This record gives sequence, C-alpha cells and structure tokens, in this order.
Amino acid sequence: MEVTRIVVRARKKARIEIIPLIDVIFFLLATFVLFTLSLNRIQSMPVDLPVASQNQQQKTEPKDMLVVQVSDQGNIYFNKELIDIVEFPSRLELWRQHVDAPKVLVAGDDRAKWGVTVQILDEVRKAGIEKLSMETRTRATGR
Repeated sequence: MEVTRIVVRARKKARIEIIPLIDVIFFLLATFVLFTLSLNRIQSMPVDLPVASQNQQQKTEPKDMLVVQVSDQGNIYFNKELIDIVEFPSRLELWRQHVDAPKVLVAGDDRAKWGVTVQILDEVRKAGIEKLSMETRTRATGR
C-alpha cells in the first residue's frame, strides 16, 4: 500500500511593503514638478506703465477736494490749516456749501489715532458728502 504524503505549508501573512510605495510617491512627485516647470508660457496682456520723471512735482489736490489730516496728537488739519475738532462740523458745512461736487480725502501721519479719524468720518457722513477717500500713505504732519 502506498502512502501519500500531504505536505501542508504554513501560509505567510501578507505584508505591505512601504519601500516600493515611497518610490512610487517620489516618482509621482518628480513627474508633477517637472510637468509644472514646463508650463512657463503665460498668456498676458501688454501694459504700458507710466514712467516717473526725475523732476516730477508733487500732485496737487483738485480744488473741489478737501484734505483733512489727523495727527498723532489728535490735531486736525483742514486743508493744511490747524483747527479744533469742535469747529470741524461747521467748517465742513461751510465748505460743502461753496463746492458743487464735494470730495473729502482723509489722511494721517504715521501715528494718527483712529478715534479722531472715526469722528471725522462720522461728521463727513452727517454732512451728506458721499465721495470720501482714505489716503493709504502717510504724510508729514500739516502737509
């Protein structure tokens, strides 16, 4: 009688190898980087920018624009004239009556207080002036 032997081998557990996975990720990353570097052709419109001259003088504000500057001490300059905040509403109303299309530019020096600036903005709104601008650069005090 012949005996058949059955050999049973133990199954190995499946493992996820991380080294090939890292290789694939680096390959994809390198492909993506090289692909994006080849996309350097940008469609754009030509723009002619103004050229500043050496002798360019400071621009003057239009006559219908009121420049109100707030200083770091809370002083108010009404078209370069130092005034008290109490007289600002009456001066603003008088100025508004003499100008057809009133515009107000609120400026400040580099340490101006926002509390006084908000009061100025409120008075301009109460006077019914709709064209209001805030200057984004600082000025020397009183200029």
